[in-house]
Amino acid sequence: MEETMEDRLLAALASQRQAVDYLEIRLEQSEATALSFQGPRLNAMDRNFDLAGGIRACHKGGWSFVSFNNLAELEARVAEAVAQAKLVGKETTELADVEPVIAKVPVVMGRDPRTVPLQEKRELLAHYNDLLLKADPRIQTTMSGYSDRFRTVWYVNSTGTILEQERLDISGRFGVIAREGKIVRQGFESVHSRSDFNALLNLEAAVLGSAQRAVRQLEATPIKGGQYTVVLDPYLAGVFIHEAFGHLSEADFIYENPRMQELLVLGKPISIPQLTVVDDATVPDQPGTLTYDDEGVPTRRKYLIKDGILTERLHNRETAGKLGEKPTGNARALNATHPPIVRMTNTGILGGDTSFEEMIGDIEEGVYAVRMLGGQTNGEMFTFAAAEGYMIRKGQIAEPVSDITLSGNVFQTLKDIESVGSDQVWLAGGCGKGGQSPLPVSVGGPHLRIRNVVVGGR
Repeated sequence: MEETMEDRLLAALASQRQAVDYLEIRLEQSEATALSFQGPRLNAMDRNFDLAGGIRACHKGGWSFVSFNNLAELEARVAEAVAQAKLVGKETTELADVEPVIAKVPVVMGRDPRTVPLQEKRELLAHYNDLLLKADPRIQTTMSGYSDRFRTVWYVNSTGTILEQERLDISGRFGVIAREGKIVRQGFESVHSRSDFNALLNLEAAVLGSAQRAVRQLEATPIKGGQYTVVLDPYLAGVFIHEAFGHLSEADFIYENPRMQELLVLGKPISIPQLTVVDDATVPDQPGTLTYDDEGVPTRRKYLIKDGILTERLHNRETAGKLGEKPTGNARALNATHPPIVRMTNTGILGGDTSFEEMIGDIEEGVYAVRMLGGQTNGEMFTFAAAEGYMIRKGQIAEPVSDITLSGNVFQTLKDIESVGSDQVWLAGGCGKGGQSPLPVSVGGPHLRIRNVVVGGR
């Protein structure tokens, strides 16, 4: 009988199983395609086939990680990981208990991108790129990209978990730079599917939206800085909650930070009762959707904030063990050559009870901020630049404005939320942390109204 990949990994694990407190092996086989245009020029066309793996060992609280790309080296690399963990460990290994699982998780496939000719992918991307180049004479250049990646990940650990998980990611990314005189603006759009190449067909309206947003901003006047009531669109609301609050909910950040332990006491009211924030790896067909995380822990919906109350945080097995909380299935690695760390999946604000018309109806003078160009967070402080914006005057959307930056303290901003829209959506994104980027995630939200936001202009 032919030896399976699981058999081979289990045999390598067995030889060192008793030598350390915990041991795991992850092996990933992947097949990927990437195409990109810069302006009218096709500047990259890549095909990649890869086999690589990683081994983690923990002994007396000390971790080691060893990667490999040759199965012939497997036993030697496992021994190396074990020896390194023993050199590091000086304390006690604290891992939350997880029931072992044995499972296979296949991709539920629509049109498989591996069956689509490279020429067809190139022609589709060239078509969208051409639309952007011709959208307006003020478009200076474009950045259009396509990628697909199919991978199979085998995972075994010393507590008895044996997994084989398939994953497919298909992405289209479209951006433009528009210029008029000295004013330069950008616009972006992205599309993602976990199951079907055909999700990238018939995207003309969405692709052109990136050009239209950039051109509209050329015609906008710089906003006057000050404090405003601000309405965030669903994308910016989702990015805000991911960047400003989601990262604070990652327990590796909390248990190393006494100030955050004081601020983030579970059970504490943190916002209005209409606000509920989840991290949910079970949302269908989203970039952050997983059945089991990279430690073999089943995923689920977590309520980070429920009805305005701080309720849960995100864990790997070690942080859950150290903080005495339940594992959440949030250990994720960019690929098998990186160790899993605590990461978000699909993080968003659930829909509330206020329509967009009601939300802006009584605002005398405010700002409607749309999408995000960039931003940064530093602990509890944040600054975001909106991609597009409009003044709100006497309850109506008015003239376009540019150069909108929003800044503040996340805990004060959560208290300043006035209403939560009823129009929640999920949008694809990528997240960076610990040198692992971009990890597929999605952000979600409805429209969100916040008072007293500091808005900077040019």
